[in-house]
Amino acid sequence: MGMKTVMRILSLLLLATVLASQSASAFEIVRPQVDTAGLPAAAKTWDEPNPLRANKDAIAIGRSAFNQACAQCHGADANGSRSPAPDLRRMGSGCRRVQDMALRARCMGDADAFFIKSVYYGKQKFGIVHMPPWEGILEPEVVWAVRTFVENAPKE
Repeated sequence: MGMKTVMRILSLLLLATVLASQSASAFEIVRPQVDTAGLPAAAKTWDEPNPLRANKDAIAIGRSAFNQACAQCHGADANGSRSPAPDLRRMGSGCRRVQDMALRARCMGDADAFFIKSVYYGKQKFGIVHMPPWEGILEPEVVWAVRTFVENAPKE
């Protein structure tokens, strides 16, 4: 195979990649319509760890918000087993196996920080947007409610 043929193939591959990435970055940004008035005031900050962990109201609010804003990529009810984006139910799951409670809390705090920063800033690699930033769209209490729901979503 000659050099010109190799260059043509590489050019076509690059073009296909660019076209595929443009269609993959067509996200529909939806601000979920949820009532967070009943959540504690501690949830109105971006500070981790998750202030709503195991809060039953937050789980219900987070489920609604997730299905409105996140399910198109991460799967309905956080069942990401067949979705194009990562299965968020696995995030921090290894922390639950840690026996030392202080270490487990630190591990969960790290998972919370990763989750919050991923939602706030989005995910972009090599100029390709894999997840849009939700900064200015989602309030912290909504993101924490989504995190709480995802932590408690059934793992099928």
